[in-house]
Amino acid sequence: MATSILGIGQSALAAAQAGLSTTGHNIANASTPGYSRQVVVQGAALPQNFGFGFMGQGTQIETVKRVYNEYLGVQVQTAQASKSGLDSYYAQIKQIDNLLADPASGLSPSLQDFFSGIQELAANPGAMPSRQAALSSAEALASRFNSLAGRLDEIEQGVNSQIVSSVDVINTYAEQIARLNDAIGKAQRASGQPANDLLDQRDQLILDLNKEIKATVVKQGDGAYNVFIGNGQPLVVGGTTSRLSTMASPTNPERIEVAYQASDGSVSIVGESGLVGGKLGGLVEFRTRTLEPAQNALGRVAIGLASSFNAQHRLGIDLNGAAGGEFFTTAGPVVTANTNNASTSTAAVAASISDVGALTTSDYRLQYDGSSYTLTRVSDRASWTVVDGQTVDGVTLSLSGTAAAGDSFLIRPTVAGASQFAVAITDPAKIAAAAPIRTAAANTNTGSGAISAGTVDSTYPAMPLGAPVTLTYDALTNTLSDGAGFSTTYAPGATISFGGISFTLSGTPADNDSFTVEPNTNGVGDNRNALLLGGLQSANTLGNGTISYQGAYSQFVSQIGNKTRELEVTSSAAGKLLSESTTALQNESGVNLDEEATNLLRYQQAYQAAAKVMQVASEMFDALLTIGR
Repeated sequence: MATSILGIGQSALAAAQAGLSTTGHNIANASTPGYSRQVVVQGAALPQNFGFGFMGQGTQIETVKRVYNEYLGVQVQTAQASKSGLDSYYAQIKQIDNLLADPASGLSPSLQDFFSGIQELAANPGAMPSRQAALSSAEALASRFNSLAGRLDEIEQGVNSQIVSSVDVINTYAEQIARLNDAIGKAQRASGQPANDLLDQRDQLILDLNKEIKATVVKQGDGAYNVFIGNGQPLVVGGTTSRLSTMASPTNPERIEVAYQASDGSVSIVGESGLVGGKLGGLVEFRTRTLEPAQNALGRVAIGLASSFNAQHRLGIDLNGAAGGEFFTTAGPVVTANTNNASTSTAAVAASISDVGALTTSDYRLQYDGSSYTLTRVSDRASWTVVDGQTVDGVTLSLSGTAAAGDSFLIRPTVAGASQFAVAITDPAKIAAAAPIRTAAANTNTGSGAISAGTVDSTYPAMPLGAPVTLTYDALTNTLSDGAGFSTTYAPGATISFGGISFTLSGTPADNDSFTVEPNTNGVGDNRNALLLGGLQSANTLGNGTISYQGAYSQFVSQIGNKTRELEVTSSAAGKLLSESTTALQNESGVNLDEEATNLLRYQQAYQAAAKVMQVASEMFDALLTIGR
């Protein structure tokens, strides 16, 4: 009986010692990331039949259990992926929001200063200082366009670098998870008991992986984790890993794409829909939905300004009496062929802007299916079957050569507009502030007829007025004619047009009164074209005639600002959700030091009591030996 009591005490002592060790382990790892508290699971030892009944044989340790709720764990992982993705997006878009909306470094001040310079020129068209000031403000505007485009390019390069870094981290986590899968499997097969600390490490790695990209875990029967990302691409299967890599986009060498390396060695680009959540998902979403549209929107303003300003400038004459030339220069559409196009293909694609008012802020993808070309607008997936010479959204396509099925091209109409925006003239005298024609009523006229100053349209430069044209009024027929075939009925206030020239006559002309339209050979004091150039500031030249330069810029700045605020709010909400999910998990799995202190005292008392039992058993054994002597 004493021997039995000794064994019972010994089992109790071992159980108390295990409890003390487990409690101490919990206390030691209270601040360890991902650690789940552990508890000793005891059970009564198998009793022994003594004839008069079954006597207990003490206790035994069933296992050391990890307190972990997988459901809550998945909630924390999902919330972490969402929070990290929103934080990543917000951190990037905040840079653009600060850049564009800054009253000192944004585009708005430069646009205002430029048109103020043009208005000053209109007030003093013959003054060289006014002309130089207008030219200087144009240079400042070009510099601001270039600066903003350069900063957006820097942000793009930063995104590329962070994508590469994130992919490296993801691969590292995948390898560590695979190694832990192997180690956990071996440990649990050998002992038949859960490898608690290894399981905690693996779950923490899964959580860390979700900081980089949203990962889905499928637990296998042997306890191994299979980890999937994106649209179901396996990243970890047991002890085997697949890798992510980075590569230049086949249609845009400046764009870093994420590629998936399968276990069979094949490599394929992961679509944007496959990169969701986490830092990497946030970076990719920011680049697609905000950065590239911002580059295109800024380029559209630059191209729209340059094109419409140049068109009006060409309709004027400078101080030398020469027709106005290009005032600004900027880039046209950027077209790149897919590097994976068939080697036998001789297809060549070019694009030009034919209508700046119809330009959008989207890129376009042109694909050949073996029989026809399909143009897809990337922003909304609208598509057209196109042929050579066709114009879509203000962009005219030039298709030549022989394409192979599967060939594709990326067309970016406005991406380089701001970076290559520049002032084309350096001589202030070449600013075409004057109109190319002038009108006059003959001094001998006896009626009250008056002729307006006259304007020209875009057709005038093709057939400029070479000699004066005199229109004489015939009171009998109420007509005006030039004696060379042109004749029109006179109506007070009506517009008279020929050869790209338009003017109005008012009042009541007398018979044989004449009015002359002639080339303007001296534009020193003429500001008519400068006034028209200045009027472009508020003219609706973009968005199919619905919005001005400043309006287009303000519109996309507002979009960036609204999206920034949206992300700030949603990121805050996601942070609260993550905090609540983490708290719920910690309430169940985390180490409570007060509770562990209580357990420490409890196990200490149990240890002392078990030791007392063994002492009593020892004394009983000694008494039996004494009786035997």
